[in-house]
Amino acid sequence: MHVDPSIFQEYEAVIGLEIHVQLNTKSKLFSSAPNRFGDEPNTNITEICTGQPGALPTLNKEAVKKAVLFGCAVNGSVATYSHFDRKSYFYPDSPRNFQITQFDHPIIQGGTLIADVEGVPKSFSINRAHLEDDAGMLKHFTDFAGVDYNRAGAPLIEIVSEPCMFSPKEAVAYAIGMRALLQYIDVSDCNMEEGSLRIDANISVRRKGEKALRNKIEIKNMNSFNFLGLALEAEFKRQVSLYESHPTQPIDSLIKPATYRWDVEKKEAVMMRPKESADDYRYFLEPDLPPLIVEQEYIDAIRSTIGELPYQKEKRYIQQYHLAPELASLIINERSLATYFEQALVVTSNAKGLCNWIVGEFGGRLKENYGSIVTSGIPPENVGQLVNMIDNGTITGPIAKKIADIMVADPKKSCEEIVRETPQFQPISNEKELRIIIIEVLENNKQSVEDYRGGKEKAFGFLVGQVMQATKGKASPIIVNSLLKELLN
Repeated sequence: MHVDPSIFQEYEAVIGLEIHVQLNTKSKLFSSAPNRFGDEPNTNITEICTGQPGALPTLNKEAVKKAVLFGCAVNGSVATYSHFDRKSYFYPDSPRNFQITQFDHPIIQGGTLIADVEGVPKSFSINRAHLEDDAGMLKHFTDFAGVDYNRAGAPLIEIVSEPCMFSPKEAVAYAIGMRALLQYIDVSDCNMEEGSLRIDANISVRRKGEKALRNKIEIKNMNSFNFLGLALEAEFKRQVSLYESHPTQPIDSLIKPATYRWDVEKKEAVMMRPKESADDYRYFLEPDLPPLIVEQEYIDAIRSTIGELPYQKEKRYIQQYHLAPELASLIINERSLATYFEQALVVTSNAKGLCNWIVGEFGGRLKENYGSIVTSGIPPENVGQLVNMIDNGTITGPIAKKIADIMVADPKKSCEEIVRETPQFQPISNEKELRIIIIEVLENNKQSVEDYRGGKEKAFGFLVGQVMQATKGKASPIIVNSLLKELLN
């Protein structure tokens, strides 16, 4: 379906996200089986995980604590009374043919998350968050399929937003902000590759100015912010194109509520099944679990433990350290990276320089082969030391980059060791030697000398560059600047 691209400007998306977060408890939600990723299939299971007759669930207290902690962190209402329900569906990854969840009395209601969208703060509303257990995993092989129940019964919080996002960019910003928050309060590792955080997106479109909601579709189980953005953008265009291509048909007949998946190869959402209703799941009160009662004193005690959250930290970095907003955002969105940054700041006071080296120089070197500076083995104090050595003129910028290469290859070596063991990294600071080189540079660049004396400041930078080139980057910039000005004047 081809439509004039300009027509997309006349529509807006209406998006709500359901984020499924696997809690980092030691055991599962209703059994003592280990809650662990990567073990041999069907080893972390009990009779409860596999739905054996007569097996009775027992609620994990730590999972409740983490749910309460999340509710406090988003300023939601933590229920002192909630209960569990059975959600019936029949599929091989659900051995007992129902999921234990919270339908009409969730543990968290309401709440707010603030995140920047293209540099502008936006407040996103949360409808609810509830506890539930996860299903197993279907694994497909060449000539057969199997079920791994290691994940069956893993504790989840499902966080349901209001339909308060009106573009894919807003949805991605909300999801990234939510992941950062969950990491900071340590309720989940949020490892999207391992499935610790999965996103279902509900999306409809309407003409700008419309108030009523049109039919929506749900795109299930996305584990990448990139895929989330691509899927929503593609689905937005598909729905608009349908409406525009069939202007005389009733709106409700064009988009049927259904569940889709994102096809990475086709770059489109592919329908899996028509949308179920609550009646299809036959919810009823879970008979094997009592109501969940949480004392207000318990909630208040947990609330008092919450420290600085990522959005607050980002604003502090911008105000206190004068970091560019996009760099501050990159640093704080991974809790471990923010911790690394702050540990390095103990050694150096140059926060902007440190940030540039962590995100830019080391980030680029480590991305393909090592993943992150946090997992590289390079101690944060060594990066802080490198920044100090540049600032005090002990090494030059070009030499620092070569030192960084060695630090990546040999993470435990300090900058001082590397410089001490590598004579060519030791800067030229002998003024007599530098004066001879600078005089030669001035002789070979007389036009630039005249330009500088004629008031062209850029000519000075060119001459500095020529001196650095002549010394292969080993000259102390401080001494070069001083001697060059003296000789020019």
